[in-house]
Amino acid sequence: MQTTNTTSSPAQDQVKNNWEFTEVWIDPMLSPPYILLLLCDSQDNCQVYDPAQEYKIVFSGNDYNAAKLWLLEDEYEPIEGRLLAAELV
Repeated sequence: MQTTNTTSSPAQDQVKNNWEFTEVWIDPMLSPPYILLLLCDSQDNCQVYDPAQEYKIVFSGNDYNAAKLWLLEDEYEPIEGRLLAAELV
């Protein structure tokens, strides 16, 4: 019998619902591409989460540019578009 893990993602607790926007970044050199999630809050604190490691925080910075540079240094590329929290309300 096959079972499905229905445990809630720990990412919801970590961001505490104060996020302002999120972006998806990929490493296109891997197959399938490796995905990381960037979430920033209204205070400009940004964290990068790895969904493959149970949403472990792999980077934390005080501004968007620091997070962006970290991702670019590891050759990640942003998926076009940004999901805004205000659009979901």
